[in-house]
Amino acid sequence: MARSSQSFNKREKEKQKAKERQEKRERAEERKANAKKGAALEDMMAYIDENGNLSSTPPDPSKKQTFNAEDIEIGVPKYQAEEEDPIRTGTVNFFNTTKGFGFIRDAKSGESIFVHASQLSAPLNEGEKVKFEVERGPKGLVAVNVQKGG
Repeated sequence: MARSSQSFNKREKEKQKAKERQEKRERAEERKANAKKGAALEDMMAYIDENGNLSSTPPDPSKKQTFNAEDIEIGVPKYQAEEEDPIRTGTVNFFNTTKGFGFIRDAKSGESIFVHASQLSAPLNEGEKVKFEVERGPKGLVAVNVQKGG
């Protein structure tokens, strides 16, 4: 009687796996034999030259520059806001007398600033020069203490 082909196939697969394992071991040993055991410290060092570029040679000591530690600023210097004159000048760009509001064009910045009739010292007409102060309102800048004459 003939043997089962299944056991023959099983043996062939085992032989193939053993052969692959052996080849893998041989490749690993070959890699270990050819690998460097670590480079010397000098080979791993990198230097920065006077121009800020990386190089393999140390920089020339004659080109070395010295700096005072006090001259180096760390961080961002404090922002000093310029004191602006709180009273600005401008011209009335638009004013609706029935609804009681309008806009003033600031002469310095060119911004259009909202003005309400409750902030006026006298009634305004379009094109008049005015002096005013600016405050931040809920929807942007608002002109307050508006006076005629610029």
